[in-house]
Amino acid sequence: MKRFVFYFIFGYACYLSWVKLSGNEPQQLTDIHQDTISNSIREAAQTAPRYASKSVDMDANFHCDGRQYCSQMTSRAEAEYFNRYCPNTKMDGDNDGRPCENDSRW
Repeated sequence: MKRFVFYFIFGYACYLSWVKLSGNEPQQLTDIHQDTISNSIREAAQTAPRYASKSVDMDANFHCDGRQYCSQMTSRAEAEYFNRYCPNTKMDGDNDGRPCENDSRW
């Protein structure tokens, strides 16, 4: 264990020395990449497809009763309600907010 701690500290010291000598300060790299990431996110948001989905009213006649799967739902509106307001649902496999996409019943 002592040997591991020694090598870890020695390796970290070597890394810090390399960063300082090479002039690649982590803060400088972070600023450059942050601008690139911000631009990429902005472009992706502008080109993302908009899904036309009817809004699910919270006052609908649905209530959380433990159902989790698409096969247990009777309509897409019910599936959207359960996916949005009920815990532990397993209806949105790709986490895009649209439950039961492959269900051919609706």
